[in-house]
Amino acid sequence: MERKYGHLAINNLSLYIVLAYGIGFVLQILNPSMADMMELNPYLVLQGQVWRVVTFLFMPPDSNPFFIFFVLLFYYSICQSLEYLWGAFRFNLYYFTGVLGTIVGSFILYGLTQDMGIFMNTYYLNLSLFLAFAASFPNMVVLFMFILPVKMKWLGLLDLVYLAMEFYSGDSATKISIVVAMLNFVFYLLIVNNFSKLSPREIRRKQQYKSKIRLYSQKTNMPRHRCHVCGKTELDDQNLEFRYCSKCDGDYEYCQEHLFTHTHIKK
Repeated sequence: MERKYGHLAINNLSLYIVLAYGIGFVLQILNPSMADMMELNPYLVLQGQVWRVVTFLFMPPDSNPFFIFFVLLFYYSICQSLEYLWGAFRFNLYYFTGVLGTIVGSFILYGLTQDMGIFMNTYYLNLSLFLAFAASFPNMVVLFMFILPVKMKWLGLLDLVYLAMEFYSGDSATKISIVVAMLNFVFYLLIVNNFSKLSPREIRRKQQYKSKIRLYSQKTNMPRHRCHVCGKTELDDQNLEFRYCSKCDGDYEYCQEHLFTHTHIKK
């Protein structure tokens, strides 16, 4: 699909997502009742308010004027990192699959319940983006509440626990939104071909491989990985992760600190 339809992908989609949230936040500040006109409601869409299938994408993840800047900056960082890692086409596919799933799920729910009070937004879609980021960079350390350093994998587990509690206590619209979010996360596993990495046999094999590489590096004093920017190797830090950049011409490795901040090499 990427070879055939890759040219249709929206480059730097993460910027447009954050800009849409910013526009929605300003509209709600100017007119607080605007939020009721933006949410996705299948009953009102069928009554002629078709703009709702688009405007729900503009609903900001936070309504607090003080925190909105930091929230949008965090979302932009997550989306941009995933776009760099997967490429524009796969990130577009992930995001718009979640959007389409939310729209279809709302209409299926309305068809089953005939409930006119179904209102849906991108809240759980954003959580699925956070899950994908945590799974892609499990050992990255972030400051939780701007104070406590925590690895992303633990925040991802907290996210899963939170989704389970919300599913148990939420209404039908909440349950549908969470199911769509989790299906989107399963889709993440598909597009990165990540199933084998979850098996105990594969985890053990990787541990044995890393142990052999570590012993080999200690005996020969020759590292296997080296960051093209800072020159760090696995000998400097055993927990340091290295990735190749898909936008650089050639096989250039970067550590997790410089993977998204380096200047791309073009021949």
